[in-house]
Amino acid sequence: MPRLLWCAEHLLRRQHEGAGGRIYQQTFIDPYSKVAFAKLYDRKMPITAAEPLNDRVVPFVDARGIPLNRILTDRGAEYCGNPEHHEYELYLAVEDIDHTRTKTKSPQTSGIVERFHRTVLEEFYRVAFRKKIYPSITALQSDLDEWIAPYNEVRPHQGRWCYGKTPMQTLLDASALSRQKLLPAAWGRTSNLCRTPAATKHPLSAQVPSFTPRQPDARLV
Repeated sequence: MPRLLWCAEHLLRRQHEGAGGRIYQQTFIDPYSKVAFAKLYDRKMPITAAEPLNDRVVPFVDARGIPLNRILTDRGAEYCGNPEHHEYELYLAVEDIDHTRTKTKSPQTSGIVERFHRTVLEEFYRVAFRKKIYPSITALQSDLDEWIAPYNEVRPHQGRWCYGKTPMQTLLDASALSRQKLLPAAWGRTSNLCRTPAATKHPLSAQVPSFTPRQPDARLV
């Protein structure tokens, strides 16, 4: 079902000197519909791993009324650590999102993300870097966003559940079905979370000044 599980991983790209040398792409993808998000940074840290989740993925799933229950990541230091001090783990705890790690030395566990990385490398980065020198990560991010938009909304996908539809259309077509099949426990957990008064929210929320926890969707209350 779409959006109950999202996969996250980073892609390292070496860029021209004007954009700062190393560039890290934080990727989030729905393994069902193949809808993808990607954001660029000049360093690989827990805070940069959590920022696109808060900035793009969570608002996207909330707008469609289905909770994000689980995230699958590798075992990199930017994703795994002590939940009391690690920004990424802390953010997942605040948002009540379960964290699943891939098996050690088993990159095929996140094969969908790896396949997307190959596509974006061949179709975007290698083409874009031949055409111009980017003065900043912001400029490169702008072109990346322009590439991802038609990838999600225009380009037909031959994935297992897409059947030649676009990733976004696959996601929208499955929304009603996913709501019907969503486990009652997941709905109950989300409802309880939404009904929690602000004064009794998870104590870790006060330790995340860089993020504003998402507001409960009225349709889930």
